[in-house]
Amino acid sequence: MYNFPPRLNAGDKIGIVSPASRPGDVQKFQNGIQYLKKKGFEVVVAEHCLDEYGYLAGPDRQRADDIHQMFRDPQIKAIICSRGGYGTPRLLHLLDYDLIQKNPKIFVGYSDITALQQAFLVQARLVTFSGPMVAIEMGDSIDPFTETHFWSLLNNLSSQYQLNAPETLPFQVFQSGVAEGPLIGGCLSVLAPLIGTPYMPDYQGAILILEDIDEEPYSIDRNLSHLKAAGIFNQIRGIIFGQFLDSEPKDPSKPSLSVEQVFRDLLGDLAIPIVTNFAYGHGKQKYTIPFGVKARLDTDNNSLQLIEPVCC
Repeated sequence: MYNFPPRLNAGDKIGIVSPASRPGDVQKFQNGIQYLKKKGFEVVVAEHCLDEYGYLAGPDRQRADDIHQMFRDPQIKAIICSRGGYGTPRLLHLLDYDLIQKNPKIFVGYSDITALQQAFLVQARLVTFSGPMVAIEMGDSIDPFTETHFWSLLNNLSSQYQLNAPETLPFQVFQSGVAEGPLIGGCLSVLAPLIGTPYMPDYQGAILILEDIDEEPYSIDRNLSHLKAAGIFNQIRGIIFGQFLDSEPKDPSKPSLSVEQVFRDLLGDLAIPIVTNFAYGHGKQKYTIPFGVKARLDTDNNSLQLIEPVCC
């Protein structure tokens, strides 16, 4: 059983952290803060949010301390990451998961933040959200579809929430069927290295949802092969592939498979529903995905439905 965070209400305090890289465009970061304030929220920026240590937003201990401070502060009701980038796997052994479990809060991010979200799910039993970030979408004219579903989901107490594909981004049925289970996943290239660590979720009976960016077919092949060799595909009930952006081979003169060919080679023998091109990932238009929440994937009706509340 997972911990569901309390819903977000108007006027609540939102904490901003940079657990991976420093915001590359400080103006977009400031724009994102103003966006949240215009939405009616108070904003608290973590002490080391704009620090710089190579490609990281400061040393590991300081970034971990910022996360602890936000979970420790009872006035902070939600924590939104400034951006992804690099470095969250370095924090996993430094975090106080008992503190996080005792103070469940909405935690939002994607990309490199995947490592934290999987660790929170395993070690703190906390449902987290793959959704827009402060210095990315919120700081740069957030897509209306993305914005609408983000805020409606964080305020949702209903036992059902529909995630039908938008007309502009229909998903494709790779293999038909119906499946129910908790949604677990994230950015493939960040998730795969967690296999064999104490931060890998239990995928038994889950619906695996994956996306990535700037990974060539051979890299996607390698990471999916890692999941397959670890037996994860034998445990899950369905797969949802979000957007795999900029995944074309960098050198077209060299022989390569397509991403679709990789999917067919590695997944063609699975007797579970699989869809591709779902509105989820690094693209501007996407659903917010709550990791750990039970969902129903029905390819016959082209639908994905959350079948339990995401907040309490």
